[in-house]
Amino acid sequence: MSLQRSVDPGQVGFDPARLARIDAHFARYVDTGALAGWQLMVTRRGEIAHASTYGLRDREAGKPVEPDTLWRIYSMTKPITSVAAMILWEEGRLQLTDEISRWLPEFADVRVYDRGSTLKPYTVPAIEPIRVWHLLTHTAGLTYGFLQTSVVDGLYRAAGYDLYPPAGFDLATAVAGLARLPLLFQPGTAWGYSVATDVLGRLVEVVSGQSLDTFLAERVLGPLGMTDTRWWAEGPDAERLAACYAPDPTSGQAVRYDTIGRLALQKPELLAGGSGLLSTAADYHRFTQFLLRGGELDGVRLLGPRTVRFMTRNHLPGGQDLGRLSAGGFAETTFEGIGFGLGFAVVEDPVPSRAPSSVGEYYWGGVASTAFWVDPVEEITALIFTQLVPSSTYPLRAELRQLVYSAIVD
Repeated sequence: MSLQRSVDPGQVGFDPARLARIDAHFARYVDTGALAGWQLMVTRRGEIAHASTYGLRDREAGKPVEPDTLWRIYSMTKPITSVAAMILWEEGRLQLTDEISRWLPEFADVRVYDRGSTLKPYTVPAIEPIRVWHLLTHTAGLTYGFLQTSVVDGLYRAAGYDLYPPAGFDLATAVAGLARLPLLFQPGTAWGYSVATDVLGRLVEVVSGQSLDTFLAERVLGPLGMTDTRWWAEGPDAERLAACYAPDPTSGQAVRYDTIGRLALQKPELLAGGSGLLSTAADYHRFTQFLLRGGELDGVRLLGPRTVRFMTRNHLPGGQDLGRLSAGGFAETTFEGIGFGLGFAVVEDPVPSRAPSSVGEYYWGGVASTAFWVDPVEEITALIFTQLVPSSTYPLRAELRQLVYSAIVD
């Protein structure tokens, strides 16, 4: 599809001069060497009001960012996997309250960290079983080894689960290994960003009887026309893949990070529901429009509108926000005023987070500084793509919000 602007910004309530500030602002990141390049898109009422690229997708090779550049979206895979799970839910093949041990028996007798060290942890039995909704909301008690904020994170790393699971593991093997590690907290009592969506992806496999990649291709990506979204890039498509960068600790300049960057050039051993996909701005734009339109795009309906509204409400226990319920150790979202739905962070009150937005806006991002949001009130979607690890290096997402919302004048 074309990524050209499809409407004059003024026709959908934007001040064109104010909207033009976006490119000027983010260009400075490239001009100073902090980023190699980026791609941005802002829509309102289904029309593209702003679309731009700047800089290089591969600085060392001198290749510019193009409209069809492929980006590692990392955790922006999670909402796609969550949609897959909710397709099965709509078909009555699972309930959100079901114990996941019904399909994944290795989770039947999980234990919870209570005290002690990584060398000598003391655990207690889980009081509440892990249920499907715990996976969708990151309240299962699972974690990530790379967070490095708790004893349980350390136990993950000791077992080989850092940014990725141990080498040679497929999704079934990786999930079985996770079930043997203690939980960070009792299920349903806190929020902790985690491998929960990887476990959810395995659940999709077992319930559907298909591999995760096959299910996503046949039930989500294919029907939505997301033809460029895939698990790795090879052949001519590898030329379209943006290089991955990290900030130099001394200069702050973006330096090539091939240690993880080159992994996207070969078929992964493990197709993970939480972090595995590559995509383009055009493809993810289609995904955000599908969400904004309540589960339908171009006459293809994957979810009912009430399901999408249900997914994008705050499902945290007691209606609490992440500031009160978070177990800590995560920087891809602010905590105050933000709830969490079934696969998305959800804005409950924009004031505590000091970021302009609408109540009911939902969003997520990836560790390489990609991000999206959908605002059903203002009928806005926004996308930012670049490749800088970690995403907490610069406040790119907050700055994009400032620039977009301050450009609305109707």
